Parts: sequence; C-alpha cells; structure tokens
Amino acid sequence: MAIQSGEFETIQRRTKGLTFSALALGLAENAQGPLVICLHGFPDTPRTYRHQLPLLVGAGYRVIAPVLRGYEPSSQPGNRDYSVLSLVDDVLAWVDHLGIEEVHLIGHDWGAAISCAAGSIAPGRFQSLTLIACTNFTRASNVLRNVPRQALLSWYINFFQLRGIAELALKRPGWPLLHKLWRDWAPGYALPPKEWELLIRELEQPGVIDAALSYYRQNASPGVFLGWRKLGLEGKAEVDVRTLVVAGLEDGCFDSRIFEHIYLQEDFPRGLRIEKLAGAGHFPHLEQPELFNTLLLEWLAADSIAT
Repeated sequence: MAIQSGEFETIQRRTKGLTFSALALGLAENAQGPLVICLHGFPDTPRTYRHQLPLLVGAGYRVIAPVLRGYEPSSQPGNRDYSVLSLVDDVLAWVDHLGIEEVHLIGHDWGAAISCAAGSIAPGRFQSLTLIACTNFTRASNVLRNVPRQALLSWYINFFQLRGIAELALKRPGWPLLHKLWRDWAPGYALPPKEWELLIRELEQPGVIDAALSYYRQNASPGVFLGWRKLGLEGKAEVDVRTLVVAGLEDGCFDSRIFEHIYLQEDFPRGLRIEKLAGAGHFPHLEQPELFNTLLLEWLAADSIAT
C-alpha cells in the first residue's frame, strides 16, 4: 500500500533559526513502538518512502521521514552550510527532539550517505542502519581504483560543480535533465505522473535546487573521491551499528560492483549485509517495493530478536 494524501501528519522542529519538517505516521497509535527515521535523497522528497511508511506502521513502528536540510525554504541556512557533519547533526537533532535513545535509520542516496556517516559518528543512537543505493564517504577513494566505469556513471557530479550552469540546466522548462537522470538511474521504472507533479512542486520552491547542488559541491567534489579533500570523517571508517546495504543491479547511477569495495566487513563489527536486487535500479524501494519491504521487515525484526 502506498501513502496517500491525508494519511500522514507533518511535524516540525526549530533550531538555530531554521524550521525542519517531517512526515510522521504511527506516533500516537504505536506510542511504545520502535522509531524509524527515513531520509530521502536527490532528486526526491520524503514521499519516496510512500510504499514503506504505512507498512512500518502496520508492523508496530513509529516512523518519521524528514525533509532534508535545504529542501524547503525554512531550513536553508544563511551560511549555506550543507556539510555532511551538519547533515548528521540534523538527524541527531530529530532523535533528540522525539526523546528517543536509539532509532532505526533508513536512508536512500544522500540520505544513505548521511545515515552511514551518522552511524560512524554516533553509533550509540542507532539500533540499525539500512542504506539504499549510495556511496560510503570514508571509503570513497576505493571506487575509481576498483571500478573505473563509475567515473562515467558519475558524470553528473562533475557537471553539478559548474556554478550557474548546473542550476540553469536543472531548472529548464519541463525539467528535461531531471527526467534524464530518473530514466538513466532507474531504466525500468517510470515515476507516476501524480508523483512527478508533487516532486516538481517541491523542487520549484525558492532555493531548493541551489541547496541540492550544494550537497554535491561541499561533499562530493572530485577531490573527495580522489581522497585529497577531507570531510571531517577521517578516522571514522568504523560503523558500530548493524547495517544492511541494498543496491539495484540495474542502477544507472552506481555500478553495483562498487559496494564490496566501499562497504567492508571489517568496518562494521556488529554485522554487514549487502543485498543486490534484480529488476531494480537506483530506487529499489520504489521499483521493487514488495521485495524490498520483505527484506526490510526481516532486517528490522532480526534486531528485535537479537536484543
């Protein structure tokens, strides 16, 4: 079942003059249930989890899906700080805001990169991580050494470094570049027209595209992947949290061969599991929701049994 308008509430928190929003489900009916936080990526919104949120609530979880920093005008900082460390702080602020000691953290794309970094910085705050289709900052320099083809797939990262030009290209009438990215990254999937309309409505808000591009410019420049630009995660390769990595074998954004090189068993002492789904590209939770949901519920339930 996918989430529909009116099936969720919106909650907010304020900090340092910024207002952050999140979709929320099950906070009342599952008041004693474990909390799951779901982080979206680019080019996307919290609605990317529309097939997962009702399912998780039905399984007894409380769930929130925050809007990432900058993806709404109220959370765009005046100093344009979109560093990974600040993005991790945003996640921890949600955990504190809800008064929870430990949560399950799910992330896709940028949300997954942020989740992995959060697990390395504050492992005691997370019961488990589920990382969907994204790199691991602390092992990013392993990518091109082991899978040179990824340089071709990552062309957009270099293009996004071009200030002014990238903005104009993304905002062209009809959003042709955005359509291309979705087609290339998820070749067998078409975003439903209603969802496309809702996505564009969010991205059209003032400052949102500029903020989204800042993620790449501050955290994913070529220097990061070559290993000479630092993000403040040095010495933090270890993620002491049970971690599930999910990738699509048809992902046109990430060559599925990179994951064994960036997610290393020795970095995850509490356990690492990598699953690659056939028939899925960059959005396996949307492209293969039944398969992904079965995998997710099994993973979360295993944590409950273990504890």
